[in-house]
Amino acid sequence: MSDITINIKEIRNRIGEAANRVGRNPLSVKLVAATKTVAVSSINEAIEAGIDIIGENRIQEARDKAPELNKVSCHLIGHLQKNKVKYIFGLFDMVHSVDSPELAAEINRQAIAKGKRMDILLQVNVSGEESKFGFDEKNLLPDLSEIGKMEGIAVKGLMTIPPYSDEPNDSRPFFKRLSALRKKIQAMGIEGIEMGELSMGMSNDFEVAVEEGATMVRVGSAIFGRRQ
Repeated sequence: MSDITINIKEIRNRIGEAANRVGRNPLSVKLVAATKTVAVSSINEAIEAGIDIIGENRIQEARDKAPELNKVSCHLIGHLQKNKVKYIFGLFDMVHSVDSPELAAEINRQAIAKGKRMDILLQVNVSGEESKFGFDEKNLLPDLSEIGKMEGIAVKGLMTIPPYSDEPNDSRPFFKRLSALRKKIQAMGIEGIEMGELSMGMSNDFEVAVEEGATMVRVGSAIFGRRQ
């Protein structure tokens, strides 16, 4: 059994234990393998070990790898510029990082022109860090009604990236805030806005994220080892 296979088995066990601690079904959490800079051979090894969603940060890297990859769902988890929207169709099944009304509108416009519909998550900057992309918590709510009317996109939930810390519990307040925001939006019952997914947690803090309600965790180095 390879290191990658062993790592995936261990991560799934840790996800299960975290879910059980808070009375959740472990199967309600999807493991997204973050594959930035990872070789195709290693990604295919992970797919053979049961990974069914990969997450890429860069469009060009995803395009270069796609012809050699075993077929699985591919999500864009990195920042998306408006001038790159035209490349996402046919390459990604979901975009986690929609961080502004303008980006949502551009995806919507191009999706309609292509006769497609793109699943998206709305990225929220819960930490307020200037270096991070995302909707401000307060500014997101007024935009939701308009975003919900966009027929070329399907809002499936929220995503966040907390400040990095070596201490996993440092991420907990930010995960709690995203989970609370999700519940608030659900209670509003906005047409066209679903809140089924919470994409939060990475290699250093995914267990805390699961305890706070994550339905997707984006794990890279804990599967593939530290990036070169």
